[in-house]
Amino acid sequence: MSRFMRWVRLMCTCLLRVFLDFLFLSGHRARFGRQKATTNKKLFYRRKPKPAWVIHEVIRLKALMPENGCRKTADIFNRRFAQDRGMTVGKSFVNDAIRKHAYEIQVLRREIKNRKPKSVPMNLVWGMDLTGKTDSQGNLIHILGIVEHKSRLSLGLAVLKDKSSITILRTLLDVIERYGKPRFLRTDNESVFTSGIFKFSLWLMRIRHQTIDKACPWQNGRIERFFGTLKEKLDKWQADNTEQLSGALVQFRFWYNHVRPHQSLDGKTPVEVWRGIDVFAKKPKREYWLEAWDGLLTGFYLEH
Repeated sequence: MSRFMRWVRLMCTCLLRVFLDFLFLSGHRARFGRQKATTNKKLFYRRKPKPAWVIHEVIRLKALMPENGCRKTADIFNRRFAQDRGMTVGKSFVNDAIRKHAYEIQVLRREIKNRKPKSVPMNLVWGMDLTGKTDSQGNLIHILGIVEHKSRLSLGLAVLKDKSSITILRTLLDVIERYGKPRFLRTDNESVFTSGIFKFSLWLMRIRHQTIDKACPWQNGRIERFFGTLKEKLDKWQADNTEQLSGALVQFRFWYNHVRPHQSLDGKTPVEVWRGIDVFAKKPKREYWLEAWDGLLTGFYLEH
């Protein structure tokens, strides 16, 4: 066969193959061949994007409680908004939000720390809460604290024999007998503060009970800040029994009220604000150097 005939035969075979492909595979071309991209193609998300307020709230929670991890921050968010707004977040979402907005969290944290609280009338609001200290035998001792909001004065700091509403009410009545009664008493939602007998007793005394939102300790920030100072010292000090801790708390309360100046009080102590003493205009009668708790509590006590 000549070269020309072989070339003609090859061309015929190619044309026949193209014709058969066009005839039998035209219906399957959309499935197996390349498709032309469409301009009106819809976007499908794996999850529906969260609203903007969710990210802002996660940023605020992290700024308010920087020691919390992603899981705990997500739990606090879900406890607050799962029923109220039908919105929940996971620890992965919280981790991404914190990583992407790290600078915003630092700025907000600085603003919160430097924000000066609003001035309130004296003896208008009291903050009350419970904490504890483990003694050398491993027993947990319950401690009740009460703080006046304007002066930050520690009105009561006592060891409780048990954690019950009756015991707390007895301590509260002793404090009211000495300092008068407030108009509002702010606590968290612990069962001893929300029991019927506790609420009824406050109603009889005409004291309005304020409870903070769940998982929002900053709404009772003054007593939380007071406990922060107390726990910082207690963690470095060992209590052998209840009697020793009770006497030590008397020393701590004196140091906190009379010796330690407070930044939010413009360098004054809570007692000076409570009594209206201008320490920068009036010379003290005497001054004493105080040292207690094996050197953990130190400072100058100015007697006016």
